[in-house]
Amino acid sequence: MIDISESAQAHFRRLVEREAIPGLGVRLSALHPGTPRADVRLEFTEPADLAGDEWAIDCNGFTLWLDAKSVPFLEGAQIDYETKATGGQLQIRAPRIKGEAPAESAGLVERVRYLIDNEINPQLASHRGHVTLDSVDADGVVYLQFGGGCHGCGMADVTLKQGIERTMIEKVPGVTAVRDATDHATGAAPYIPRDTAA
Repeated sequence: MIDISESAQAHFRRLVEREAIPGLGVRLSALHPGTPRADVRLEFTEPADLAGDEWAIDCNGFTLWLDAKSVPFLEGAQIDYETKATGGQLQIRAPRIKGEAPAESAGLVERVRYLIDNEINPQLASHRGHVTLDSVDADGVVYLQFGGGCHGCGMADVTLKQGIERTMIEKVPGVTAVRDATDHATGAAPYIPRDTAA
């Protein structure tokens, strides 16, 4: 499940022993798993701070606790500690943390959501915007709600047609069109106000 090298175990054991807190262990969890922002969090944890559903991995001199919800994303992770002339460096590699693209046999909604989370929203974030999936009809038409800086933005139509729709039709077989289901008149902080868009 998790490969923690002997050097990493020795490193954690030294730190745990230095703290001298009974039962102190190390907790590993995934932050924003399944998204491009995914990262790992490694922290020292006392038994009283555990949620109770963590997975326990007995290591040499301490316990590595895995956050239960993070387990699928941490499968196959490797933790290593490399000693260098300037000090040591802890390395954590979690190849599944950003999730895996759904198979072509997955449902259309699942494949559309994955593309939104992993490609479209990271691009819209530069304009303080995002989209959420409203629905997908039987003809493969995807309906989106714009949010953040895209809600009420004068360039939302261009973003939809020249960016989102083109990408979605190209990368998600079965999508035939993309429509905007947003009431843009209610946008509070558009990136480009509609009355100033050319």
